[in-house]
Amino acid sequence: MPLDPLTAVSPLDGRYAARVEVLRSIFSEYGLMKRRVQVEIAWLIALADEPGIEELPPFPENARAKLQKIADDFAVADAARIKQIEATTNHDVKAVEYFIKERIGDEAQLKQAKEFVHFACTSEDINNLAYALMLRDAREHVLLPELDKIIATLRDLAHAHADLAMLARTHGQTASPTTLGKEMANVVARLERQHAQFAAVEIPGKINGAVGNFNAHAIAYPEIDWRAFAKRFVESLGLEWQEYTTQIEPHDGIAEWCDAQRRIDTILIDLARDIWGYISLGYFRQKLKAGEVGSSTMPHKVNPIDFENAEGNFGIANALFGHFGEKLPISRWQRDLTDSTVLRALGEAVGHALIGFASLDKGLGKLEVNAGRIAADLDASWEVLAEAIQTVMRRHGLPEPYEQLKALTRGKGITRETLRAFVESLALPRADKQRLLALSPGTYTGLASDLARDI
Repeated sequence: MPLDPLTAVSPLDGRYAARVEVLRSIFSEYGLMKRRVQVEIAWLIALADEPGIEELPPFPENARAKLQKIADDFAVADAARIKQIEATTNHDVKAVEYFIKERIGDEAQLKQAKEFVHFACTSEDINNLAYALMLRDAREHVLLPELDKIIATLRDLAHAHADLAMLARTHGQTASPTTLGKEMANVVARLERQHAQFAAVEIPGKINGAVGNFNAHAIAYPEIDWRAFAKRFVESLGLEWQEYTTQIEPHDGIAEWCDAQRRIDTILIDLARDIWGYISLGYFRQKLKAGEVGSSTMPHKVNPIDFENAEGNFGIANALFGHFGEKLPISRWQRDLTDSTVLRALGEAVGHALIGFASLDKGLGKLEVNAGRIAADLDASWEVLAEAIQTVMRRHGLPEPYEQLKALTRGKGITRETLRAFVESLALPRADKQRLLALSPGTYTGLASDLARDI
């Protein structure tokens, strides 16, 4: 059966293919090959620029440009050629080496460099740097921009509804009022903290040979400071130098990257569930779209499907990110290959996170605040002022304030008149009594408005 969005095994290549289009150039096998070629070419040029390697003099500018062109212009057809070579070598990185040598061909200014392609490298020297560059691209060009969009939308909601009082729902029960804007501001603050932590995760890389000791490097050119050379090279790629490794870079940095994105996803799952709940309470309506159907049998329904889709996809992403964080830092002795197949699934986790972002963004864009419903809940919940009254009673030393309000309100329907009568009976200074008498659930929001506007 030919591959088609309708026959794809993964929904990332089927139902959701359009949503993850941006990831194809990063996490596809083509994307991995492109980064491998980039690293191999950069390593070859760096070797030629090293004065201690007399057998490989610096490339003339036109030769250097031809080499760089192999990396810069790497196309899907080139990836297909590597796959053809791999059919013979049965080794994916060796196929990349042979591809580059093939492209160099008999070019007079380059042919002496052929045997310095992949010089002193093990496959993991190339792979770890390729994956590191892929993760950097995904973070800088996909994930952080998507997170920025969500943060901006939530900040707009926080500012627009900074003063819109609503009941809090601790333990699912009526609680001291907040504002809708303040609840959105809470999420913004959490996401901004995780944004900073995710952006700050350093992505390490190594290029130190078969078991991390520069064995081949040092035997061929003992006079070169290979530790310093490798550090300069890795940092020239925009990565953090990882000096101490076995054959593989230990992947602790990838685990940190995955854990950071997982925390972001978890906060967004929390948000999606809360918005789902507020829609259920009627605090939000969802904008209607002509032709859409909410239920195959119940015509009235407008389901919160975007928030449910977001929650589900963030959940899948986090299951994968969790496995990456737990598995990738573990390797038997100096190297086993269990990381190889796992690393190839990085794009799947990012893909599901990206779908989660898109669904959440879509859902937030369809929300309309139902201020009347929010106000009605407040007006039916005068008991939430018990906290205010007993706290003022505490200030002035009245006996058993908490216990008095508990007896008055707990499990009972309390009206404005009931509370006013109780307050009038208290031996409080007139100014404090008047302030309590003027209070309503909609005005008992503390500093929530200021907090929402300041985010």
